[in-house]
Amino acid sequence: MTELKIVVSDPKTGKSFQKAIAENSLSGMKIGQKVDGEGIGLSGYELEVTGGSDDSGFGMRSDMEGSLKRSALLTGGVGIKKKVTRHKEQGIRLRRTVAGNTIGAKTAQVNLKVLKYGSETLAKLFGKEEAPKEEKKEAA
Repeated sequence: MTELKIVVSDPKTGKSFQKAIAENSLSGMKIGQKVDGEGIGLSGYELEVTGGSDDSGFGMRSDMEGSLKRSALLTGGVGIKKKVTRHKEQGIRLRRTVAGNTIGAKTAQVNLKVLKYGSETLAKLFGKEEAPKEEKKEAA
């Protein structure tokens, strides 16, 4: 089994943190479900699965059941680029390959959003704590 990359977004600061985990404790979870942070080393945190991608790079769609890739006729959303000119016409659908909404063995990346914060900051837990910046003193 390959390692799973998790990307945790902090809505308060707008920053994201990534981490690779060896065991897939998120297996079987679906987009929109709440996750306890204990399983991925974020004690006290409550997270929500917001998306991800499989090992081929195809994005997960919340309306596609399962964890396998599928080819579907889509009008918009995940898997459709906005710059496609035919898409802007009324009623045009495009066939695109997308991954299902369930985290499985083929899932390479999972995106998570913080719902409830723990006692430690995310920067400290991920080892990205920035040193306080010293103010520049003006030369007199």
